[in-house]
Amino acid sequence: VQLQASGGGLVQAGGSLRLSCAASGRTFGSYVMGWFRQAPGKEREFVATISWSGYNTYYADFVKGRFTISRDNAKNMVYLQMSSLKPEDTAVYYCAAGPQESNYPSSYGYWGQGTQVTVSS
Repeated sequence: VQLQASGGGLVQAGGSLRLSCAASGRTFGSYVMGWFRQAPGKEREFVATISWSGYNTYYADFVKGRFTISRDNAKNMVYLQMSSLKPEDTAVYYCAAGPQESNYPSSYGYWGQGTQVTVSS
């Protein structure tokens, strides 16, 4: 499966953005999807994941209540709705596909190219 993330940009603190991840391939619906982020000088970190059905979602503690992950298997799309953004949310955001729900990047075999999110104070 090939992934392409989009929707990043510059936003003021407290604002919102919706990231999208377009996937190619007829087996998209069988993959767990995740969002990760990487800030300069830091390791890639888990943000959220969603099961293949969309029924189960998991979030990193620092985004709970602010971010929502969703998917549309008919459109081969995954979304990350981000609200109440903070300057510390500034990072490159990546979507990923894998066989099981995990907060470890190594569990995901397919990655998009990343989209930059910058939150100004």
